[in-house]
Amino acid sequence: MGEIAINGPKVLWELPESIPLIGGQPITETMRNAWIVMLFILILCVTLTWHMKKIPKGKQVLAEKAVLMIDNLVDTSMGEGCHSFSPYIATLLMFSFFGSLASLFFMRPVTGDLNTTLGWALMTFVLITFNNIKYKGFGGYLKGFLEPVFVMAPLNVLSEIATPVSMSFRHFGNIAGGLVISTLILGALQALSNLVVGFLPVPLLQVGLPGILSLYFDLFTSAMQAFIFSMLTMAYVGNAREA
Repeated sequence: MGEIAINGPKVLWELPESIPLIGGQPITETMRNAWIVMLFILILCVTLTWHMKKIPKGKQVLAEKAVLMIDNLVDTSMGEGCHSFSPYIATLLMFSFFGSLASLFFMRPVTGDLNTTLGWALMTFVLITFNNIKYKGFGGYLKGFLEPVFVMAPLNVLSEIATPVSMSFRHFGNIAGGLVISTLILGALQALSNLVVGFLPVPLLQVGLPGILSLYFDLFTSAMQAFIFSMLTMAYVGNAREA
């Protein structure tokens, strides 16, 4: 029986040192899989919007329905007049969902790497800070750290910093945890299969349960984490826009 190793994303290769600024940069599984997911999303969007007509039918109906659903979600969560955030929210939803589903296609989930979710959380943090300053002014933004009393300033600063940290670790932890549990159970079933029915050419006990686990960890958890991350983004940014 082979040993089970649960490691971070593998380094596939490194960029040549001769390339300015990014020479020697390691290219990991996460980077490769992220580009594959982005290519899939691009092809999906192009396919659904190809040869659009004034009277929608077929795949165009699906595309327009998806846009309306995102717009309604943004309106409900952030208030009227926030449709400019719809493309960002739609991107988060699709990238998170399909990036987590990569495991169904024998690839390491993109969201199973903290670098991915932390990058998204930092972009959301920039949006939160920008809207706070835009709608409350720089002085009002700084004044918010002194509320309700000035002695709360250190805690308010920590709370602000904790926002992207908690968002990124929540998403990463759920996906990475599911990956670890699925791997351990698969390895245990393989060992039990070798022990009980080792005379068979295939690990019989691995049939069935891994598929059920995949439905939960890959499909349900992927959808839930994509939705939660997007909802938190809309909640935080929407709260920053309130004068």
